[in-house]
Amino acid sequence: MSEQYVDTPAGRAAIAWYEARSPARAVVALGHGSATGVDAPDLQAIAAALPAAGITVALITQPYRLARSHGVPGPRASDEESLDAAWRAVWPYLGTGGIPVIAGGRSAGSQVACRTAKSLGAPAVIALSYPLLGPGSPYELLATGLPMLVVQGGRDPYGTPDQFPPLPPTVRLVDIPFANHTFGVPARSGSSALQKVTEAVIAWLDDLLGPSVLSRCGG
Repeated sequence: MSEQYVDTPAGRAAIAWYEARSPARAVVALGHGSATGVDAPDLQAIAAALPAAGITVALITQPYRLARSHGVPGPRASDEESLDAAWRAVWPYLGTGGIPVIAGGRSAGSQVACRTAKSLGAPAVIALSYPLLGPGSPYELLATGLPMLVVQGGRDPYGTPDQFPPLPPTVRLVDIPFANHTFGVPARSGSSALQKVTEAVIAWLDDLLGPSVLSRCGG
């Protein structure tokens, strides 16, 4: 992993790079939620799994969170204008060699991706734990108009899979049974929620981009 810092209108943001182990097929850029940073278990699991499948992962730390980690006051996490402005400023640093850059994030980060993906030219969106029941909305999700993967916990208090409105065929909704907003599951469930999350992301990316060598070999 390597880090890069980018000055944005909302302050300095950080990019944590997890490079593909073979020539990259795409970059997946993921933003964090309002209550967690890029150390969130699902983001870390994806960053650990995707490089072996030929995908570079860029985990984006928003300026407000980076500032707080250094003891400096930053903008409020719920300030959509600041979040979107920072994401837009980081975006030009994510493209490498003309490969596609897929926008995404968890919770509030998925909202930022939805609001900005089309105007930034992202070909697709990954939404993890989208906060459907607040502060998100079905309109914000559907207005993206791009191929999308939504991975949602079966017990997410901000919206379970069965609470989503009818979705177009370009949107794949994956239910992670028993999982909460951070994809935690009861010990008695015997479920490996994070493994299911990463498998869902890799399968969707293979459908979007074509299978990786690892997938073709059954690895």
